[in-house]
Amino acid sequence: MSASPSSTRTVLVTGAEERLGFATAERVIADGDTVIAHVLDKNRADDTLLRLQAVARPGQVRMVHADFARLTEVDELARTLVAELAGLDALINAAAIPAPQARTRTEDGHELTLQVNYLAPHRLITALAPAIAAANGRVVAVTSRLHLGGNIDYTDLDRNRGIYTPLSIYAQAKLALTMFSRSLAEAGPVGLTAISVYPADFEIDVPQIRSHRDAPVKSAADVLATLSNPATSVVNGGYYEGLEVAKPAALVRNSRARARLAAWSNPLAHTA
Repeated sequence: MSASPSSTRTVLVTGAEERLGFATAERVIADGDTVIAHVLDKNRADDTLLRLQAVARPGQVRMVHADFARLTEVDELARTLVAELAGLDALINAAAIPAPQARTRTEDGHELTLQVNYLAPHRLITALAPAIAAANGRVVAVTSRLHLGGNIDYTDLDRNRGIYTPLSIYAQAKLALTMFSRSLAEAGPVGLTAISVYPADFEIDVPQIRSHRDAPVKSAADVLATLSNPATSVVNGGYYEGLEVAKPAALVRNSRARARLAAWSNPLAHTA
């Protein structure tokens, strides 16, 4: 359903060059809203923009870039958007990567999966929270059901020690993101709503455990767009599986655990 120009919203979708992010940006466009399409890979920006413009009206799509593996780029994007946006109606964080098979570190010194799937979104969302609150907007963070089996080792979130296993690394990052979403709902600026969502019945980011690798993501994109819309009533801080609120991991419900994670994360979020 298309929105009238007077009701047009502005929605930031991260990871728009990948399947879920692109499908979500397409759905936002179909709803008549303006999309700020973020890509992780600058080399895919032009192609992504052309594909989105093909289904959009003039001026409906804006392309931005920040490699989540480089926090300086995340900071630069955040500063640009904060300076330009008086309000942001929704931020849908669909950007994510599977954990690599071998332990990998970023130039910032963090484990790659933790940085791309948690630290970088945390940094960007934290910077944009006032603009989202000003619009009475929503943060929709794409998580995974795998977070239920995740674990947070506060002394070694970057997994410098011990055995490296891709699924446990991925689950930890998604657990941290889900915990942050709950904390943001409780302690973020007034006017902001934050939820985490497992949008599909398969693991979009983890093809090695997904039997239907080419499964369509349109229904998952529909879930994200629907939950980002203020016309849809949601539980602030809730964890959703599809359109239904579900029970998250125990650490998500543990305020002390979330405070400990915030204490580890927040200094990083403000380091230029």
